[in-house]
Amino acid sequence: MNADVRAELRGNNFDVVRRRNLSILLGRVHAVGGISRAQMTRETGLNRSTIADLVAELVQLGLVVEAGPDQTSLVGRPSSVVVPSENIVAITVNPEVDAVTIGLVGLGGRVIRQVRYDTGRVLSAREAVNISAAVIAGMKGELDSNYRTVGIGIAAPALVRESDGVLSLAPHLGWIDEPIGDMMREATGYVVYVGNDASLGAIAESVRGAGVDGQELIYLNGGASGIGGGVITGGALMTGTSGYAGEIGHTLVNTNGIDCHCGAVGCLETEVRQEPLLEALGLDLSQPDRLDALLKERYAAGDGAVVEIVDYQISFLARALANVVNIFNPEIIVLGGFLASLLEVAEESLTRQMRRSALEEPGLAVRFVKATFGDEILTLGAAELVFSHLIADPAATMRPARGAAVVDAAVAASTSPTPGAETHPA
Repeated sequence: MNADVRAELRGNNFDVVRRRNLSILLGRVHAVGGISRAQMTRETGLNRSTIADLVAELVQLGLVVEAGPDQTSLVGRPSSVVVPSENIVAITVNPEVDAVTIGLVGLGGRVIRQVRYDTGRVLSAREAVNISAAVIAGMKGELDSNYRTVGIGIAAPALVRESDGVLSLAPHLGWIDEPIGDMMREATGYVVYVGNDASLGAIAESVRGAGVDGQELIYLNGGASGIGGGVITGGALMTGTSGYAGEIGHTLVNTNGIDCHCGAVGCLETEVRQEPLLEALGLDLSQPDRLDALLKERYAAGDGAVVEIVDYQISFLARALANVVNIFNPEIIVLGGFLASLLEVAEESLTRQMRRSALEEPGLAVRFVKATFGDEILTLGAAELVFSHLIADPAATMRPARGAAVVDAAVAASTSPTPGAETHPA
């Protein structure tokens, strides 16, 4: 090997190591919200001068800032604390059967804004994109003056093809082979990433939620679009061959059940649904935010209709989770949406029935917890999808792309909803 080739390899190796170290440091700052240089040195094993150089580069890129010294250290000189820059943001979009939610999330996981645009009906993919683009257009002045937007993350209740972000099937929305990422990119001009909503919720819980210290986690979310799941194993999301792993909502739980949107019979999400719970409580689909408190009140009071539907759904949820426990042997199962409400009122029954069906050792090893972030979880999950690309290679991501096209979002819709309101009527 000649000297020039050896020099080139050394240079490439140095660049790879530096990119990796920048990624590790930015990832830690993002996950914990702030970390001292001294703590970085202890966690990474890098020397102080290397840490100083890496932090300086992240500062120069505008990704972090250095705050005052860490006063918690009792030994030696206080070390400055590195925190995420407040102006680095991701836009998020979560289409549902009755609404589209658009969010703005800062690096470090701070939800700045969440706009729910109620639709009252199932939208086409194009309509969902147009509404999202109109809301984003309404935020354009604020985004341009106050923030650096690194992309849009879409959390979709759908099978998302990993290779190109196409929604292969969103059964409750009636969408088939919808290139929603390309559509959103054309409508807004931003880089767009697409993921399954429940898988992104699992990532959010593993980064800064209930599973932050765990390696083996299952997340199940229950909403108007059914039940979705995400599997974290070895600290990483399980995606499967094409990105479709984690569809626990389509576990068979009742051979005599009703037809599911997916074409099968007796899936978990046909037996455990939000709508019957709302009906038993006298609520409609526009009032899921009232379900949690009212369910606790009426279940505790022994309301016959409420107790009956809860017990029915818990029996099938326990059956599905016993299978999950046997297959994955998780440490934690996180339940979100209306599943968290079921857990709140009937955790003892769910645990007992799951353990009765599961193998003894994995059944005893697992624990159930409610999702940490409530109705913000899919917004945070979609943001993690965007930030993961930034964190993977901070310098390359923040470098302006040559010849990038900017498309006026206003052409996507003729009207722009007022930004910042919590709910927009259809």
